[in-house]
Amino acid sequence: MIEEKNENKETEEIEKVEPESEEIETPIDEVTSEEITQSRFGPEDLEAAIKTRDRKALLEIFETIPDADIAEAAEEIDIKELITLFRYAKPSMTAPLFDELSQDKKEELVTAMSDRELIAIINEQSADDIADAVDDMPANLAKRVLKAASPDMRKDVNHLLKYEDDTAGAIMTTEYLECKDTATVKETINLVRTKGKEAETVYTIFVKNRARKFVGTVDLDDLIWSEEDQTLSEIMNKDAPYCHVNTDKEEVANMFRKYDLNAMAVLNKDDCLIGIVTVDDAVDVMDEEATEDLEKMNAITALEDSYLETHPVLMMKKCVPWIIVLLILGTLSSMILSIFQDRLAVLPVLAAFIPVLMDTGGNAGGQTIALMIRGLALKEFEPKEFWKILGREIRSAVLISLCIAAFAFFWFTMEQYTGIVHNTLADMAWCADNGVEYTAEHWGTLWNGNVWSVGYFLNVIKISAIVAGTLFVTTIASKIVAVLLPLGAAALKKDPAIVSQPLLTTIIDGTSLLIYFGVAELLVLQFLGAA
Repeated sequence: MIEEKNENKETEEIEKVEPESEEIETPIDEVTSEEITQSRFGPEDLEAAIKTRDRKALLEIFETIPDADIAEAAEEIDIKELITLFRYAKPSMTAPLFDELSQDKKEELVTAMSDRELIAIINEQSADDIADAVDDMPANLAKRVLKAASPDMRKDVNHLLKYEDDTAGAIMTTEYLECKDTATVKETINLVRTKGKEAETVYTIFVKNRARKFVGTVDLDDLIWSEEDQTLSEIMNKDAPYCHVNTDKEEVANMFRKYDLNAMAVLNKDDCLIGIVTVDDAVDVMDEEATEDLEKMNAITALEDSYLETHPVLMMKKCVPWIIVLLILGTLSSMILSIFQDRLAVLPVLAAFIPVLMDTGGNAGGQTIALMIRGLALKEFEPKEFWKILGREIRSAVLISLCIAAFAFFWFTMEQYTGIVHNTLADMAWCADNGVEYTAEHWGTLWNGNVWSVGYFLNVIKISAIVAGTLFVTTIASKIVAVLLPLGAAALKKDPAIVSQPLLTTIIDGTSLLIYFGVAELLVLQFLGAA
């Protein structure tokens, strides 16, 4: 009975509550990251906020808009407005923004800032980010930045700048958490609390022994779930991957991908810990290497800046050398066509299929070369496995070539019967079979019915057989060459991506023409009697 009364009372209270008609505005801290990302924040929004000189409005921008989006908008506004943003916002907020800006914008800011402003912003940065920026700056600006840095920061930056650009040392940071293997969990957690904000990452703590030798890592979650009196030597990952300071940065990036790391130790020649590489730097390397490989595969010398920041004259210098090289190599195709031009005079229909042969051969090889370059980049295989890879590729090439040749035979026959491709010899054969005098205006197609004779059929299928047979051989040859080139380059310690798609296509074009005219010569002499 008491329960029943309570239920009735609750029901009455619920019925009394009326829904509010006013819209409740979503608090700024409840805006989802997806909504922030999808919001259209552009240069005009940033410029309008700066012109108000409203610190609260600027603060809201930094709290709700990702730094990368703010930086993208900042690239489009005048440096006078941008410097105002840096003056009105706290250095702790503008430091991440500074890191996201392009090199040109960073240099403009360094030039425009006072010494006091520069000191504030530089010392909020991490040493590796400052080293990356300084490395590409003119000497006068680099000197000014280093002067603004604190003595410890300056020491770290100078230390990082001495390493080669393509090594782990060039992308490592010296701001990390390290402990001795004898430290307890409690001591380490206290270290994270007191020094964590200064470190690049707190998710991985690096462990060394008394001789400063690297001995392992401890993940933050392992630290939290362990007993306070346990030592790091008891809970650390003793098999943690590491690299040396002179390890190629592309190899470092591959290790991050392979071992699913968020940070990795960098050791000197004595196996002492001197820095770490974090996953964000590894991702930058992956992006840089992928862009470089893409440019090389398309016969473009690597660009230092983004496309929009590259001057047309510089773009010309990057593109012209490769185009000239490929033009010279294209002489091989011209020479082959010149040698066999008498055959084209006898069978002009052969010329109609030359573009198809060259394109198909290049496309087939392009598929394989892309797989080879990717496999070598990801260390899926090595040049020493050449015969295994070649055998596998030949087997797949034969199957692919059979499918292509079978379809091509049908397709090219259809092209001739429908009049898409004009086969003069087939028209002459139809006229001879039907006792009609051949004229240059005669063009047999399915639509006018001037194709139904044995002579016409035999001439059509012979041409289709020549082209389909050439495609069969060319596709196999193209895929074999596409294996040989990148694996050969890798064996010679060269970047496989330098064996670009245009280079492969140029080589295959000449090979395709030789095979085409060789097959045509054989079939013409055997069946058409045109010596």
